[in-house]
Amino acid sequence: MQLALTNKVALVTGAGSGIGKAAALLFAAAGARVGALSRTESEVQRTAEEIRQAGGEAIALKADVADAAQMSAAFQQLMDRWNRLDIVFANAGVNGVWAKIEDLTLEDWSKTIAINLTGTFITLKLAVPLIKQHGEGGSIIVCSSVNGTRVFSNTGATAYSCTKAAQVAMTKMLALELAPSRIRVNAICPGAILTEIRDNTERRNLERRQGVYIPLTGKPGASEQVARLALFLASDASDHITGTEVWIDGAESLIQGF
Repeated sequence: MQLALTNKVALVTGAGSGIGKAAALLFAAAGARVGALSRTESEVQRTAEEIRQAGGEAIALKADVADAAQMSAAFQQLMDRWNRLDIVFANAGVNGVWAKIEDLTLEDWSKTIAINLTGTFITLKLAVPLIKQHGEGGSIIVCSSVNGTRVFSNTGATAYSCTKAAQVAMTKMLALELAPSRIRVNAICPGAILTEIRDNTERRNLERRQGVYIPLTGKPGASEQVARLALFLASDASDHITGTEVWIDGAESLIQGF
């Protein structure tokens, strides 16, 4: 089965590192022209340069997904370059502050909601009309999590888990709404993956977790493994799959969730 994205244009948010960068590189290797977006310009420039050095096409886009004006400008740059959009991987997100409810401030909550949930909404709201323009359908992939979908035992992750549960609801709503336009919408729910996001989590008055047990491998997954799932969902190989969340966690959540 060949997972080709030839002649497709893909936007990947959070493409400066981790899962987003791995997906951007893999999409380009499969033939897509890639808009690599991040709020950290230096990182996303490196991603785009790596794609070009490997013989692919890429443009670096700097924007905060929670800022509608910045995102509008980024989408305009992408359209000015290639005048079409086929695939969106809404991957950008933060763990934010993990704290007991009495220690979680409204500012903590609002920041996580803004980036993870409002950022996904802005990304998809701006992307859908552009995908519809060429009338050939497309694929939208949302990066959710095992948290809020299968796992509820991570004390303090209330804000984060709520955004991830809502992303799955958004995925299912839009899968039906966009089906007549042949735009598929699916969610990826990673478990423990070795990325920088874990190091950037602020735990307030919580004990740091000592690690998780992954039944399949005994160790956390890699960004490239999640990227391969994203490539499958972006490609025509998954052309009858929509409105579905896919867990990629080596069965971690089957233990952690209960």
